[in-house]
Amino acid sequence: MCGTGNRTRIVAALSVLICAVLFCGCAVNETYVSSNARKGGSIVVRVGSSQSTDPFEAGKAAAKALQGQMGQVMPHTVVLTECFEDQAQKKEVLKGICTVFEADIVFGFATYGSFNQQGCLDGDSVGIMGIGGDGIATAAALRRDLGIAGLTMEEHRDELSSRLRSGGADLAAKLSRGPNDRLMVVMSDAHSPKNQFLLEGVQKVMGKDFPITGGSANKNAGQTFVYFQGRMYTDSAIALLLSGDFEVSLSGRQAKENAKVISSAAQSADEALKNMKAKPFSVLAFNCAGRKGKLDNIEDELKAIQSVTGTDIPLFGAYCAGEMGPADITEKDPTALSSGVGWHVMFTVLGR
Repeated sequence: MCGTGNRTRIVAALSVLICAVLFCGCAVNETYVSSNARKGGSIVVRVGSSQSTDPFEAGKAAAKALQGQMGQVMPHTVVLTECFEDQAQKKEVLKGICTVFEADIVFGFATYGSFNQQGCLDGDSVGIMGIGGDGIATAAALRRDLGIAGLTMEEHRDELSSRLRSGGADLAAKLSRGPNDRLMVVMSDAHSPKNQFLLEGVQKVMGKDFPITGGSANKNAGQTFVYFQGRMYTDSAIALLLSGDFEVSLSGRQAKENAKVISSAAQSADEALKNMKAKPFSVLAFNCAGRKGKLDNIEDELKAIQSVTGTDIPLFGAYCAGEMGPADITEKDPTALSSGVGWHVMFTVLGR
């Protein structure tokens, strides 16, 4: 009996250990693929948002709002941006969202707030976007353990360059390519100017002319998370590769003072829309939190954007610690469509 009891305790202990390993994310999928896009199939992109001091309720309410906007279409990809103080609160946001949607389809990052056609959200908020329909597909990849936590540009530039370029290439290489690939969205724990190194690694695989946009996670201590299939990661990067028979147009502008932030947002949105030859069905905007900090009233920038886009096209915007897209600077690679920079707003218009 004693031997049996010992074996039982050993098995129980091993079970606990295995569960702990799985919970820590040591044995997780690092890729995701929705079903392939069908030519001429439906495309549904919608957004939702919520603000509450209760992070669980904020996540759940944002997800419910998105679910209502999607109607009868079930999203195959959900992208979130949240602005809560610490890891415990961020976990609650994920739990709230995952009461509505399966964790396997939930991706995103921690930010300094979000904006959509309904307004701008600062602290204690969640913004969320759903992608669905059989005319658009998503492939996603996670690159964990970039190895850059605690490294600074002043003291570790060469090491950062090497690790981030390698990490970016690894990230992009995880994704299988197809003829209908249209846009990559990168969300990472690598704030400006480190995001340029990561992007250069991605471009080694994708090519310098492939459309890439995205943003860097909140760089405040304890808030540098990216989210992949409903799990939290730091020192990591994720990529979403969208494919289908739709068109993409990108534009970016830089600004560092109130009036210029407002006017540059309108100019960038206008350029992206004018270059879109098809009917727009969604707008993505990765905006610098530093720009937001220069505004006397954060709603003024959104109003300028809406003066160009109108208020009907679904808009998914986030305030970031670095942005990827067409850079509005002279010190850039002229052969590359996208750069990793700061102080920019990067617009991407999707149309068909």
